[in-house]
Amino acid sequence: MEFIRRRLEAQVLNLTGLALGQLDLENPKGDPGLFGPEAVCWRVNGDFTSMLIGGISALMLQALHPLALAGVWDHSSFRQDMLGRLRRTGQFISGTTYGSTRDAEWLIDKVRRIHLQITGTAPDGRPYAASDPHLLTWVHVAEVSSFMAAHLRYLNPQLSLAEQDTYFAETARVAQLLGARDVPQSRQAIDAYLTRMRSELLCDARSHEVVRLLLAEPAPNPLVAPFGKLMMQAGIDLLPDWASAMLGRQQSPRKRALVRAAVRQVAPLLRWAVRNGSVHRARRRMAG
Repeated sequence: MEFIRRRLEAQVLNLTGLALGQLDLENPKGDPGLFGPEAVCWRVNGDFTSMLIGGISALMLQALHPLALAGVWDHSSFRQDMLGRLRRTGQFISGTTYGSTRDAEWLIDKVRRIHLQITGTAPDGRPYAASDPHLLTWVHVAEVSSFMAAHLRYLNPQLSLAEQDTYFAETARVAQLLGARDVPQSRQAIDAYLTRMRSELLCDARSHEVVRLLLAEPAPNPLVAPFGKLMMQAGIDLLPDWASAMLGRQQSPRKRALVRAAVRQVAPLLRWAVRNGSVHRARRRMAG
């Protein structure tokens, strides 16, 4: 059983930012990083299954903003390396949540510098800049709202409203350090923000292509191919109804029920297998 566990864990970690090998989450000993082990974000961001589903859903949601999408379309290699983009995003989330103070600040500074180089003109003629505080807030909210939705659906539906608000307030700190402004910091503020933003969203050929490429991304190993397909469908299911309608990806009630049941069967196995993820390494750092 230990051989099976380690084999499964290796396949799971290969999909995460840990595969990039640039962060040492176990050192320096005792450094709490930006948040520390008592933070709600340590609990919410520590479950691989819900974070992967939330991340997939967030990418689809982000693709509905034409200016945010233009920056990715013109300056990212996602069309050739979607898994690489998922890993880099995962590295940033895990590093800023669980990394040492030095590593979290290094990641934030690195992304800020990259953003300053990403400028251009969208297909509708409007200029864009990845450092635009308005776009940074959109990207952040798409992510954290999706992570929370996945956590509530697949790990802890009993997470209190107060703890949800704390999560959004905690994670707003990272967005603000990146340059975002007016970042919503409660469940109610997140919902109101998404409602306001709908007038800015558009589903065009580029949006559809992002979703197509995401769903068509080949698995890094045949063993995880069925799991990957399930996670993609769970990501679609997690979208707000208005977003899935815009993307033309509505699922029948029967399919939604099947996807959720399948994820709930798989998730406990993955939680059993993964003992060396980001949160586990960070806890070892704090244990000294």
